[in-house]
Amino acid sequence: MREEGYIEVTGGRVWYQKFNGNSEGTPVIILHGGPGSSSYSLEGLQDLKEDRPVILYDQLGCGRSDRPTDTSLWQLDRFVEELAQVREALHLDEVHILGHSWGTTLAAQYCLTKPSGVKSVIFSSPCLSAPRWEQDQIENLKKLPINVQNTITECEENGNTDSEEYKASIKEFAKEFVCRVQEEPDPEWVKKGAEYRNPQIYNIMWGPSEFSVKGNLKFFDCTSRLNEISCPTLFTCGRYDEATPESTEYFSSLVPNGKLHVYEKSAHMAYFEEKEEYLRVVGDFLKTVDSN
Repeated sequence: MREEGYIEVTGGRVWYQKFNGNSEGTPVIILHGGPGSSSYSLEGLQDLKEDRPVILYDQLGCGRSDRPTDTSLWQLDRFVEELAQVREALHLDEVHILGHSWGTTLAAQYCLTKPSGVKSVIFSSPCLSAPRWEQDQIENLKKLPINVQNTITECEENGNTDSEEYKASIKEFAKEFVCRVQEEPDPEWVKKGAEYRNPQIYNIMWGPSEFSVKGNLKFFDCTSRLNEISCPTLFTCGRYDEATPESTEYFSSLVPNGKLHVYEKSAHMAYFEEKEEYLRVVGDFLKTVDSN
């Protein structure tokens, strides 16, 4: 059974959907990437409903949620407040949290407010330090053909990130470090996902480039506080992920109950690239936590 609706949060309404499935397990709430993307590409995680309710929502400003014009809303702390408001509205007294990419930034910051009832956290392709992420992408760039490196570097330096040559080079980067599935996904899937994004939020919070953080997340780094997250925690990434295995392993070492899993055939979208394996690893982790 699926339900959907809107929840009032600071700044507007967010759209959510809940897949009830087996109501016996503790619910899991999914935090999508971005900032300014949507839960659309993560809807395959509804298959976790065999063991528990699954909740996905589009963060304010993107997807099917309201799109207010007040740019002061695009701050990490407001998104943390929004998550608390979603939990309260859906009566999620006990919950697992799964964040992907920027969703891990949000999940970590939320957990550091010490909310009650969080049974576990999954950091999927984590971004827990903007400076470290930036350095990782600079190193990843060096693994690409020299002409691709030069194009990206020159366009970044000259402010030509809207040029066709830059976009073509970024596609080469994405094939290596974002999604390694060789067959093109359904064009409608890609088109619809793009329509749900709000680039303004990404630009304000991160900036125009993957390789240098210029938005208000520029100095975000919660690594010194990860030891405060005491619930069972799973860190995952792809072998070729933007969220590198080295950084993901480092983050997991800072959490008292941290576990690590690397998807050997994936880049940044393991939930799509290795969907069955992703669901198995996440599902087994959640069931283990619930049984303890």
